[in-house]
Formats: sequence, structure tokens, C-alpha cells
Amino acid sequence: MPSSHAEARIDLGAISENVELLRRAAPGAQAMGVVKADGYGHGMLPAARAMLAGGATWLGTAFVEEALEIRAAGLTVPVVAWILPPGAPLAAAVAADIDLGVSTPELVGEIAAAARTAGRPARVHLKADTGLTRGGVTADRWPEAVAAAARAEAEGLLRVTGVFSHFACADEPGHPSIAAQTAVFHDALAVAERAGLRPEVRHLANSPATLTRPETHFDLVRPGVSAYGINPVPDAPAGRGLRPAMTLRARIALVKRVPAGSGVSYGHRYTTPGPADLALVPLGYADGVPRAATNTGPVLVAGRRRTIAGTVCMDQFMVDLDGDTADPGSYAVLFGPGDGGEPTAQEWADLLGTIPYEIVTRVGPRVPRVYTGARTGVDAG
Repeated sequence: MPSSHAEARIDLGAISENVELLRRAAPGAQAMGVVKADGYGHGMLPAARAMLAGGATWLGTAFVEEALEIRAAGLTVPVVAWILPPGAPLAAAVAADIDLGVSTPELVGEIAAAARTAGRPARVHLKADTGLTRGGVTADRWPEAVAAAARAEAEGLLRVTGVFSHFACADEPGHPSIAAQTAVFHDALAVAERAGLRPEVRHLANSPATLTRPETHFDLVRPGVSAYGINPVPDAPAGRGLRPAMTLRARIALVKRVPAGSGVSYGHRYTTPGPADLALVPLGYADGVPRAATNTGPVLVAGRRRTIAGTVCMDQFMVDLDGDTADPGSYAVLFGPGDGGEPTAQEWADLLGTIPYEIVTRVGPRVPRVYTGARTGVDAG
């Protein structure tokens, strides 16, 4: 059950404006708003609508089930699901007009069979493994996959609507793999073209490539975390103006006075250096606050940044007010855009040795999402 004492405030207007900024960074390409993983923790459907309001014309998900939820909500724009484990509901996806990512030649046949079941052609995006070595068809099997898709297309069972790939190191400007992967992608496109395939969209650029590598924009860019206001290449001029959309905060549950030398929380990993007022913040690792933030995580309380005092527990953590006072019911802000002096998700990530993607996506379902700034009158189709 969602709590009443904590919330993740989501500025949908910021998401729309971020997409507009990203479209300006790639003026010759369409934009796909990536809304997998519940919209990177922001809420998939509200985020999807905000991205469409900002000018996105495609949506991207990891799994068919996510794409089906988008269709059930009445959104009719093209949506791609690109991870298809065994048992994925392919026929339901085809019937719902969901584009399907293809990472093996064998999957072409499975999707063709699903198209027969659904009684309509499937829409597929062939994915080339250009060097990430994750999903995608390897170079040695790419001609086989292309040929299988061309045969199925000739039989009227599917339409190759896209050819795509994904970068490994685009967030490291100048990394040699970026140019190498781009070259392999061009080779893959040439093989597809020689086989007679004419995809609607060719897409390679994720958030960092959208911001820094215009030669990789092709017909469509796929901004993910940047659409939520997190810049994966902080020095990229094109990313200036991105605004984080999520603010995570909780109401202080209690404030207690303790003597000097008091061990705080499990393991007594923090000891008060003197008499102290401690604030209890009712968020914990069950809500997505990393336990590794023990004695490390920054929090804005009573107008000042402070550090989590002691071990992060399942449902709570403590903050030493360091001589200040705070009222129960007032807010402790873990991260947000930074406008009010609060930490950002990027700062949390830097302190914990991770990436801001993890910080926002791990905020759990017990924390309700509260939406602000939505644009109205948007055509969801």
C-alpha cells in the first residue's frame, strides 16, 4: 500500500520540455520516448503522455507486457518492445500493433507464426549487435536474419519497420568503440538494403549519442534517462537545460534528543559526538534508499544539507540535525532538481559509485507518485 508520509513528485512538464530540448539536439530525426521500467521509476503512462506532449512520436519498452499496457491505456503511437524471452506473448503483441525487436534469426520464424495466429502482419525491428555484446544479432548471423526477414516480408507475414542497435560507451565522448559501432551499423544497413528491406526508421542513438553524436541520429533517436532530466554527459552543451523530473521526499516522523555518545541505528555505525537532536525519516531500503547510503547519503532537512546518520533500515533512517531543529511533519528531501539546495540524483550516484539511472528507477511502489505540471489537450494517438 502506498504511504502517506513519503512521495516522489514527478514534474511532467519537465519531461515534456526535456523531450523538446532533445528534439532540438536531433532536428532531423524523430524521437522515441523510452518508458521501460515504469518510466525509469517515474510512472510509465504519465511519462509516456508527457513525452508525446513534448513531441515524441514513438515509445520504447523493454517487454511486450509493458507495450500492451500502453495499448490498453489507449495510446496508439508506434511502440517497440525489444526484449522477447521465450514465452513472450507474441501473438497478442502482433494483434495490438506492437513493433517487436528481433535479436536472433530464429525469432523471425516465431514472429511469423504469431502473425499467422493473429491474422495480420507483424511489425519488426531487426537489431544488430554492433559491439555491445548484449541483445542483437551477431555479425556472422546478420545476413541469415536479414534473409529470413526478407522472405517473411515477401510472404506478407511481417514488415521490417526498423533496423537498430545500441551503443556500449556513448556516455564516454571520444571512446573508440563509438565510431567502430557506427561503422558496423552502416555495414548492417547495407546488408539489409541489398536484401530489399526498406525500414521506416533506422535508429542507433541513445541519450548520450543524441546529445553528442549527430552522425548517429539517422531517422530516430531514443532518449531514455535524458528525457527524465538526467544528463548522461554532463559536459555536453546540448544537454544544458535538462531538468530532473523527480523529487523524492518524506515527512519527518519524529525528532528526539539523545545524549553524547549515543549509538544510532543497527550496528551503531554512527555515534553522536555530543548531545544531539535526531530526525527520523520514514524511508528505507524497501523504498529504494540504498543501504550503502549509510553515513553517506545527503538529505536536505530544515534548510540545510545533512548526511544520513547510521545504518539505512528497511523503512527508516536517522539524520543528525547538528544543533538545528526540525518539526515533525516537515519534509526531508533526498533528491530533486537542485533548485532549492537539495541534492540531485546525480550527486547520490556519484557518492555511491553508481549511475543516476539506478537511483531513480529503484524508488519502490510503496512511495506514491504525485504528478504536477502536466500539459492538457494532448492527442495521445
